[in-house]
Amino acid sequence: MSDKANPPSLLEALRAKSEVLRERDSASRKPVEEALQDIDRRLWKAFRWLDEALGHLQIIQPTVAHQFQLGNILTIPKPRFDRGFVSFRKRGLAGLELLEHVEMFYRLVGAEPIVLRVNPGGATAIEERLRAATMQFQYQTEQDEKRVVRYGLFHVQPLISASVRLQPDYHRQVVDVTLRNVDRFESVSLEFTPDKINEPVFENLVEFMLGEANTFLHCAPLAGIRPQRELKPVKEKARQRA
Repeated sequence: MSDKANPPSLLEALRAKSEVLRERDSASRKPVEEALQDIDRRLWKAFRWLDEALGHLQIIQPTVAHQFQLGNILTIPKPRFDRGFVSFRKRGLAGLELLEHVEMFYRLVGAEPIVLRVNPGGATAIEERLRAATMQFQYQTEQDEKRVVRYGLFHVQPLISASVRLQPDYHRQVVDVTLRNVDRFESVSLEFTPDKINEPVFENLVEFMLGEANTFLHCAPLAGIRPQRELKPVKEKARQRA
């Protein structure tokens, strides 16, 4: 009677099973890792492209064809591009070092300082609006000969601080692009698929910053807004009469 082959030891059996599961897990995880790395590569390309573009704009200092109006408080028409820079931050995710965000900051300059002469009772509301728009200002009061406060004076610097932030959501595989004070004193966020983070979109962004075209706003939907599914009409069943 021939000897039966020795069965594998417990450790060998565990090793074989874990190897099978490891290979299966690696195969399923690879597409996810590739997607994360693809978003990261596109963000790095955005950083380098925008960094170079801002360097050129800082030398050229073009006039921006936007009119920035803060309610009925003040208006800054066609400011000039002054300076800017691009920054980034990294973080760890799924064993990878990925970009957490890329953000571009830049400053526009109006033609001359602005002086607002207002009723003292409305000064607080105006101050809140100026701070919300990140405007730099100084406030003082104007008194009459009896030292009674008659007016409040705001000396506002015609400086507009604008920013563009690219914030990836690696789990949903989208990139939210938030514009602040780019064409007006407001913020707006668009939700891009990773394949739309490319050079033509960067060009559209700079054109929008300079007021040359608004094509960029049509490149992606507003963030947080999902297309609704078309609802089919439900036919009401006729009641059966006895």
